[in-house]
Amino acid sequence: MQTKYVFVTGGVVSGLGKGITVASLGRLLKARNYKVITQKFDPYLNSYPGHLDPLEHGEVFITDDGTETDLDLGHYERFTDESLTANSSMTMGKIYTAVLNKEQNNSYYGATVQVIPHITNEIKDRICQANNADFVITEVGGTVGDIESLPILEAIRQIAHDVGRENVVFVHIALVPYLDYIGEMKTKPAQHSVKELSSLGIQPDIIVCRTDRPIPKEMREKLALFCNVEPRCVIQNTNAQSIYEVPLLLEEERFADTICDKLKLKLIKPDLEVWQALVDRYKAPKGQVTIGLVGQYVELRDAYLSVVESLNHAGIHHGLQVNIQWISDEDVAKDASILKKLDGIVLAGSVDETCSSGKLKTVEYAQNEQIPFLGIGTGMHSTMTALAKQAGMEKDVTLHIKEKGRRGAVSFRLVEGSKTHQAYGEEVIEERFRNHCEISAAFGEALIDKGWIISEKTAAVELADHPWFVCVQFHPEYKSRLTKPSPLFVDFLGAIQ
Repeated sequence: MQTKYVFVTGGVVSGLGKGITVASLGRLLKARNYKVITQKFDPYLNSYPGHLDPLEHGEVFITDDGTETDLDLGHYERFTDESLTANSSMTMGKIYTAVLNKEQNNSYYGATVQVIPHITNEIKDRICQANNADFVITEVGGTVGDIESLPILEAIRQIAHDVGRENVVFVHIALVPYLDYIGEMKTKPAQHSVKELSSLGIQPDIIVCRTDRPIPKEMREKLALFCNVEPRCVIQNTNAQSIYEVPLLLEEERFADTICDKLKLKLIKPDLEVWQALVDRYKAPKGQVTIGLVGQYVELRDAYLSVVESLNHAGIHHGLQVNIQWISDEDVAKDASILKKLDGIVLAGSVDETCSSGKLKTVEYAQNEQIPFLGIGTGMHSTMTALAKQAGMEKDVTLHIKEKGRRGAVSFRLVEGSKTHQAYGEEVIEERFRNHCEISAAFGEALIDKGWIISEKTAAVELADHPWFVCVQFHPEYKSRLTKPSPLFVDFLGAIQ
């Protein structure tokens, strides 16, 4: 079949869940046996997402090819179980850089370089290069009306003209708030948002209404009338107990069926049996555990989004409700007793790779109190520093960091009989790295004599005389899925039961 394009825009305010909507649609279409590619175009001018402040923008997600991307790509991968690449993440900074590089190389043969057609053509090329898929679902970051989003919106308008309107569906997400003080839902924000989008030459085919309660039939009909869509194309997306319930709620709204019908495709019954079973399992846990997540950016929980979701995946696997206690490493530095009454501790990474006193105290507390412990990225560096000092190797601590680390998917060998080996059940595994620096192999070898278990290239370090104490250079959270939870997180929670 000819590639079909679905463009998802948002209006009124940010944070309406465009990423979850795209991810959910990807899951629904894949459940219908379509090949789906998801991608995101962000309007900001940063060309390197790895430099973005986690407290402002949330976590940086890493793909197999080592690309540092927006966190929404994590949602796409977790929902569709497809590994994405650099082609799925674009910023206007990357687009402008590519165009200016072409201009400097005289690729435009002296023509005056302009937003239209050069910037818009570059955007169109990036979107349409994924033409080996049945569906290309593209999320447009930001909100309609933002000046920096205009070239992206113009580009997707042109794509509809280029490939034929019958091969494109525009989905617009808008807020339909309920005002408590008058006891009424309001459609005006959605109407104005659609009006703004229409003024740019894009008439949405489907409106997804973000709301905290069901929308009455008469209000749906009002929205359909004033936004110029069919009543069946007004889809409600209410708050859910879990983000993994959203595809099921949208399926009840016939979201994917409506898109397929718009594209003149045969309606196929989706296979969501496994997904439904996992959501049901999440809603009916048999027990609960409390995990302390210690980190540098706990003020913004999206900064550790993949870690949180990995814990949830492992919790569902064990039938456990995972209660996360968010703990700043600065607070631990002041009083380590705040780590009491935890069933397990995860020491998460940070961008600057620093080993703060709070992180060191966290390591020592987990070691002394025999609490199951998982250190990730910088969490491993802090562990190596703390334990090296205990082993009388304090003078060597500053020598154990390499200047350059690995990034993206890397294969390596685990120590046979180690906890990481038992967790994965394989001797050679592949995980994703995101390290600006790493523990040197020579330093790791020196620690083996001190009773530590060191895997190849110091990818994983374990304490043998502890119930469960594992630190890893790699980031297992990036490959965890609802249907395929990370083996390391599964084993971590399994050690707590």
